[in-house]
Amino acid sequence: MHRSFCIALFLTAASSTLAEGVSFNRDIRPILADACFHCHGPDPGTRKADLRLDTEGGFFDPNSGPTVVKGKPEDSPLYQRLVTTDKDDVMPPPESHKELKPHEIDLLKTWIAEGAPWQPHWSLIPPTRPEPPAVKDSAWVKSPIDPFVLASLESAGLKPAPEADAFTLLRRISLDVTGLPPSPELVTRYGGKKPLSDTQVAELIDELLKSPAYGVHRARYWLDAARYGDTHGLHFDNYREMWPYRDWVVSAFNRNLPFDQFTLEQIAGDLLPNPTTEQLIATGFQRCNITTNEGGTIDEENLANYAADRVQTLGWVYMGLTTNCSQCHDHKFDPITQKDYYSLAAFFRNTTQGPKDGNTKDGKGPALVVPSEEDAPRWKVLPQEIAAATATREQRRKAAVPEFNQWLAGATPDALDKDLPTKDLQVHGPGFLVARWQARPGADAETRWHLRPRRSGRFRKGSSLQLRGLDQGGSQRPKRRRHRAHG
Repeated sequence: MHRSFCIALFLTAASSTLAEGVSFNRDIRPILADACFHCHGPDPGTRKADLRLDTEGGFFDPNSGPTVVKGKPEDSPLYQRLVTTDKDDVMPPPESHKELKPHEIDLLKTWIAEGAPWQPHWSLIPPTRPEPPAVKDSAWVKSPIDPFVLASLESAGLKPAPEADAFTLLRRISLDVTGLPPSPELVTRYGGKKPLSDTQVAELIDELLKSPAYGVHRARYWLDAARYGDTHGLHFDNYREMWPYRDWVVSAFNRNLPFDQFTLEQIAGDLLPNPTTEQLIATGFQRCNITTNEGGTIDEENLANYAADRVQTLGWVYMGLTTNCSQCHDHKFDPITQKDYYSLAAFFRNTTQGPKDGNTKDGKGPALVVPSEEDAPRWKVLPQEIAAATATREQRRKAAVPEFNQWLAGATPDALDKDLPTKDLQVHGPGFLVARWQARPGADAETRWHLRPRRSGRFRKGSSLQLRGLDQGGSQRPKRRRHRAHG
């Protein structure tokens, strides 16, 4: 019973495919990749009869005799080799242990009969807006996406589920747009027993799109694809300062930055004419690769790995291609050769990033100092102020030379002594007593300061520090005070 049910579903799916037309990428390419590409694919090492079924020319090249005659399956060598009973001609050959099932042969026949429309790799096809399919329950349709959903349900004999209550729909929308459950304030405004009206739903979505949480939620997925991390990823895996790039991605989503500009600034923001700080930060996409400071690694190998990481990320994220497969050989399925791979890698070896990150937060690579928003105005004017102050200092240095030379020519020891202070002098030192004398009128012109250790062994017995200076007026006996030094 279970097997019969599965077969019924399979036949229904196959019949549906034939009814809506055969797609090369969806229906034909997987069959060829599994059964034919090993001998007639991109790998020249295993290719036989110099025949390729992974390229448009391989199917339709008139010079080599077309493998497929558009609109005529019975005249097409491809179809003939699939249905022949001759063991020497049948494809795939028996020794390959590959055998096409009847529905797969029917798909190939239908594709040829429909004119054998060719499609390049899916990611290289410009998207087009399809016409909405016709549906029975047109009253259920509220958005351009609804006809596609409803047509799929109707083809399976199903009906849409009842409309969700207000709170359930509010929760679903909030989680989908912001990644967070609705706030109590939103629950108060939109929650209730009655379903939300179309106007209420539109207002709710617009409000959530304006929330900073929207950019954070969307950025999570992009940062995963960009392999963002707050650490280097290898060796000590120390902290690295990449968060300005993370914040730029969040801001880009919240600003609804067009995707083409979003892409351009991340791949080549530093190559734009007069790039802004934000555009330079965007190129952090290229610095998200893992790095190492392991002393046992080879510098050239590290740089090659960094470039490979960038090529791989660019292929996965932007091209939908597993470019990393071509690092060692021509790709077996995707349209990229080993030469293409290293031609692309050459762009990403043209950087100033070093082979080792030094276990430092900037990775010992080019770093951009990014002030906070509050400090940005001051940061912008500081270079001019520093330059002006430096120029003033240099001018003063030049002007002071003749003045100093003039003063030096007339300077004498007596004149220098007049500038030395002699009143209320103090001597501070760690761990010993200090004698402090104050000169009084009539005192001798010479004063002597004695320092005695608080504990023995600090310096030789009888050691003293003698200071000489001019008397500011005499005194019969200098006043002396003792206290512990606090230097």
